[in-house]
Parts: sequence; structure tokens; C-alpha cells
Amino acid sequence: MTTANRRELLLGTGLASLAGVLPGAAWAATAARPAAGKPDLFVGTGGHGHTFPGPSLPSGMVQLGPDTDNARWDACSGYHRDDGSIMGFSHTHLSGTGIGDMLDVLVVPSRGPLKLVPGALDKPDEGYRQRFSDEFAEPGYYRVRLESGVLAELTVTERTGQHRYHFPAGEGHILIDLAHMIQDVWDKGTLIDEASLHLDADGLLTGSRRVHRWAKGRRIHFAMRFSRRPDRVTFFGNGDVPAAKGATGITGDRLKVALFFDDAGRAPIEIKTGISAVDVAGAKAALAAEAPGWAFDATRAAAARRWASELDAVRVEGGTPEQRTIMASALYHAFLSPTLFTDRDGRYVGLDRQVHTVPAGEAAFSAYSLWDTYRALHPLLTLVRPDRAGLFVRDLVRQTIQSPAGPPVWPLQGVETACMIGWHGVSVMAEACAKGIKADYASAWPQIRRRAFDRTFKDVDSTLGRGFYYDLGFVPADKTWESVSRTQEYAYDDWAMAVLADAAGAHDDARTLRKRSLNYRNVIDPGIGFARPRFADGSWWKDYDPIQLGHQPDKQRDYTEANGWQATFLNQHDSYGLIAMFGGDQAFERKLDALFTAPSTMPRNAPPDISGLVGQYAHGNEPDQHAAYLYAFAGAPWKTQAMVRRLLTEMYKAAPDGVIGNDDCGQMSAWFVLSSLGFYPVDPVSGVYVFGSPLFDIADVQLGGGRTLRVRAIGNAADRPYVQSVRWNGKPWTRNWIRHADLVQGGELVFTMGDRPSRFGAAKQDRPPSYGVGPA
Repeated sequence: MTTANRRELLLGTGLASLAGVLPGAAWAATAARPAAGKPDLFVGTGGHGHTFPGPSLPSGMVQLGPDTDNARWDACSGYHRDDGSIMGFSHTHLSGTGIGDMLDVLVVPSRGPLKLVPGALDKPDEGYRQRFSDEFAEPGYYRVRLESGVLAELTVTERTGQHRYHFPAGEGHILIDLAHMIQDVWDKGTLIDEASLHLDADGLLTGSRRVHRWAKGRRIHFAMRFSRRPDRVTFFGNGDVPAAKGATGITGDRLKVALFFDDAGRAPIEIKTGISAVDVAGAKAALAAEAPGWAFDATRAAAARRWASELDAVRVEGGTPEQRTIMASALYHAFLSPTLFTDRDGRYVGLDRQVHTVPAGEAAFSAYSLWDTYRALHPLLTLVRPDRAGLFVRDLVRQTIQSPAGPPVWPLQGVETACMIGWHGVSVMAEACAKGIKADYASAWPQIRRRAFDRTFKDVDSTLGRGFYYDLGFVPADKTWESVSRTQEYAYDDWAMAVLADAAGAHDDARTLRKRSLNYRNVIDPGIGFARPRFADGSWWKDYDPIQLGHQPDKQRDYTEANGWQATFLNQHDSYGLIAMFGGDQAFERKLDALFTAPSTMPRNAPPDISGLVGQYAHGNEPDQHAAYLYAFAGAPWKTQAMVRRLLTEMYKAAPDGVIGNDDCGQMSAWFVLSSLGFYPVDPVSGVYVFGSPLFDIADVQLGGGRTLRVRAIGNAADRPYVQSVRWNGKPWTRNWIRHADLVQGGELVFTMGDRPSRFGAAKQDRPPSYGVGPA
């Protein structure tokens, strides 16, 4: 990490008079007792966390922030903590994803000769990149000093980004780079095929572009206003060719416009930008309604108040100062996504690429990283933000109805990317349905049923091999890539779809789907005790190696971001069936022991997503993040308690590299939040939480509707991770699990902790249910 890249705890020389307050004062004044201390927005911006430090509101449409790079995997969010220069400040970012997109409407404030290209990361002087210092971020606000001497400040409303630039005395210019975007070595063809810029007579700059990156064909429109009129304006078209003098607009593919100020340092130059995915009129409406005047400090204060209220969802006491910072930071990241995708008038772009309008009181959203977030993020939201969870699930119902592909997979900006495998939108809907969240599930059922049964329903990348799955009971490795993981995840989606079938009154379909959800067993070879690639003739891969990613290591993977070790424990809904396949409790417990103690050897072609290894368990990726809790089903809950506590303390830090893998739109953060409370949804659709090991002495959880859950851990300490007993609302509680329906009523859950394992929750009658039943 370069010294120029370090944020300072105190303001740099001369900044106090400009910013008006010390860093954090706006936050501290609003959040005297934030969730767990002050969030550190730089957690996850290093390592492979892929988060960004710029301001956004909870689920905000605008994610304004600095871009340090746009051309490598660790720059998926546009920012990495170890980079030494900033390209500029764009209005949209993805948080924690493993694929990049967005970075719309880059603003570059600078001085001296105009440069139209950013230059290479390792040669910042070749372009408009600038080294930086005095970097500071808090919820709703970001500030940094650029090497040109410009002090940049950023804040946001839901649909607008607001900038304030303090230039040194003399000239300065602001470049708007509409060609800036995430790039990748695999990108082919034209990535932007339509773009326009126009400057109205009153000084309003508007623009649009269509981008073919990850979400191919997505559109972004903006309206931007400046607090001062520039002295000169120059537009640049394709190839950075300047437009004719006096031009007020330009069309093409890769466009830019430079605004020059002869006395830029006379007073701060403020910029406010509204965005829309529908049209320029929507962006103008956002600007008019959410940023009618020039009130940067008021906007910053409002954002701070919004975040203080949001992070009040969970308050904790105890633990270490670092752990409290991790908790606050995890909550912050968990509340960033999904992101608002509705204009002020309720219009949005559906997955059919048509413009729709939401009913009054509803909203459309984007950035559903469903393969990741169905596991912990959405369960967390159903607990602490049930109203917002309801907005999300009703939006997913609408998207299911509108999408040509049926239930959503990974929708981004009105485009179904079909990224990852399965169609886990059904899991989020089924979980919400099982927890009593209201939505018109029956209206979504025809499209869901098509995905469940109709062979003619068009497959996308995430649904390949369904015909084999129906006929053979598994996806064969010699027919479809990532066959083992597909079989397992299609089975879980069957389990989820059964809930939705029942809600729609299709009870025969529900019975069929529940039975078919056991198909995951067909890729578990009980003879060797591993999830193993299987071919269309029913035979197994003979030269099986659980370390490898597939039977053709250099050509085709049989697992999705996993190997045989991790995929063996992917099942979430039929734990007792899985235990029986391994020969019972003791054999299964030994197999779990082996997972966590095996050599952490990975093949040379392993993707970087497989990270955070404890043995062969990979906490930095999603497929087996529930695995530590499976001990509870085999009658060894103390091993769950010890391993969960270890993961909480070893896999997270209050540092830029403090998230051990991609945060994936808040999934990694949500795992920390729920697990630190002492429970986790192994099978979210079941509406059941399995107990682990609470990290903090006291946690107060706001449940909505004025209800509160207090979790206490008596006798808790770093060397006391073991649960000795539990009381629920003052009464002894022998079960090693609790239903969502109980927790959301509010009350007090009390764990008594100790330094040695106990038999709490080990008896068969006290083990969690799975596949709708208790242990055999």
C-alpha cells in the first residue's frame, strides 16, 4: 500500500476551513451510538473483496465514487485499495461482485493540459490519472485530495450524485468521459454502440449510452448541472476527435466533453447528476426533485442520518473494538444491494427490455446476486428489514413474470445476465413466502412452472442440462459443464419451487418437486463419500480426485467455483438424507472433520474465488458457507460452535483486506452478521436458524414493527466459544435451533457460554429439522 493511498484520520493542512468539520463529525453528530462503532468503508476494498468506498444510500440507485482501475479482476468495483492513482469519479459501481460492469459517467477534475485518456495504472503520468492523498470515507460521504491540488468531495441522494471540487487559484477543467467503463481481456467487439452528449442553453448537460459489457445492452441516461458556467466547452467524438467549435452536442460511441474554467479556484465548483435507465427525462426529474438547489452539506447530513437509522438495525456490546468495526462495516455492505432501479415516476426497464411502471408504493431493483445472496443476505433482510425484503420479493415476482427466462438468475440493470447456475430467484421468493411476506406468488407460478417442467422453455447458461436432469436424475459430466454443481443446485431450486407450487395451489407439482429435489443424491457416490462427476451411461469418473475441478481439468469443470471436497457438502435441504448416505452420524462427522483438516491444496487451474481455506473448506466463496453448521445435524453441535467462532475471528478483519473473498453484494458480510448473532439459516427456505456461537456479549436487533430481539451471551470470551445452555424469553430451550416465526416476535435469546464442549443440542430430538422432518 502506497503512502499516498492512505486515508488520514485527521484533516490535512487547510482542509478544515473547506470541509467545515472534522472527519466523522457529521456522522458522529447523527449516530452517537452507531451499530457497532463507526463503519470502515475501506474494509473489503483490498485483497479480493471488490467493494468500493464511495457514497451511496441503502439500496441507492447512485453509487458515486473513485475509480482507480477498470481493467483487471480486482477492479470489478472500479476501485482497489492498493492502486496509487485515481482516474476520476463515476456514478455507478457494483459492490463485491466477481464480474465487473457499470462505472457510468466519469467526472475528472484537473488542471494543466487537458488529457483525454487515463493512461496505464503503472504509468499514471501518461494520462489523466492522478495520485492522491488524504482519502476519507464515511456512510454517505467521500473526500480525497488529488495531485493536481483539487480537493474532491462526494455525496448522494437516491438517484443523484453530488460533487464539490475545491480548485487551487487559477485555471482548471472538468472532463466528462462517457467512454469510461469496465474492460476485460475477453471483451470482443464494440462495447458502446450508441452514445450522445448535449449541452442545453441553460447549462444542463445531458447524455446517454448503451453498453455491452456484462449486462449486454443496458442503457444509462444522465442529466448534469454545474454551479458555475464554464468559460469554454469542447466535445470529443470517436477517436477523441474534437467537434466543431461552438458545438453544443455530439453523437457516436465513445464520447467526452471538457469544460474549462479560467478562474476555477475562485469558489468551489459543484456538480449534481441525476441518472435513469429509462430516459433523459427520468434523469432530469431525479435532479429536479432530489437536488433542486446547491446544498452539498445538507445532502451529506441527510445521507448520514439515513445511514445512522439503517445501521441501528443491530447494536452490539462486547467483543473487541475491531470486531465491532467489522460488524458495522458488514451491516453497511449488506445494505448496499440490491440497488434501486425505479425512476421518480415509477418507471423502470423490465427483463423483457420494455418500460414498465411499478404499482404505487412499490419499486424495482437491480444487482440481485442471487447465487450468492439467497444464502444469508436475503435471510438477514427478512429478519431486520422485512418491509424492504417485501419490496424485493414483489419485485422478483414481477421480474419473473416479465422475463423471457422466467425466475431471475442474476439481473443487472434490466438485463438477465444468466450468470452462475440455477435460478435462485425462486429461493428468495420461497423463503419470503414461507416466512409470511406478502406477494402475488401465484401470478409468478406459471413462469416458474415452465422453468421447472417445460422442456421447450429456452435454456440460458444457468439452466443448461435440464433435460438430462429430468430424464437421468442428474446432469452428466460428458454432456454439460459444471454438471455436479448443476445437479445439486437444480435440486435446491426444486425444493424452493415446491413451496411456491403449494402457494399457487399446485400441490401435485409441489409433491413432484420435493421428490425431485433429492436428485442431488445421484451425484454423491457413497462408495467413496464424495460428490463425483457422473457420465450419461451412469458410470462415475474413474480417476476421481476431490482436489480437482473436473474430469478434464484443463478443458471442462464439473463443479462451479468449487472442487469435489466443497461440492460434497453443498446440499442444504436434506441433511439427514446426506448423513445417511455417509453411513450415519459418526461417519458424517468424521467426513466433516476431514473437510476442515485436509491439506489446503488447490489445483493450478483453480479460480481465485476459492479462497479463505480451512482445510478444503473455502469460506471466501459461497458453495459450502453453511458447512460448519452441518455438525449440528450429526449430533456434534460443539464442533459447529468452535468452527463458527474460528471463522468469525479469522476470516474477517477491520482492514482493506478484511473480507477473505468477494463480498458478493453483501453475502460475505451477511454471513458475519448472522453468525455473530449466534444463528444461521442453513436452509433459508425452511425458515429455521441453526445455533452457532454468538460473538458479542449483547446484540439488540430491530425486527420491524417496533419489535426487538436481544441476544445475550453470558460468560462469553475469546476462549469460551461453547454453548452450555440456552434460554428463550426466560424459559429453558433445549433445541439447537429456532424458527424465524419465533424470533420475529421479539424477545430475549440467552446463551450461556463456556470453555469446554457441552451436550447442549446434541440429543436427536433437539437437532434441527431438515427436508421438513427431524433426524431419523
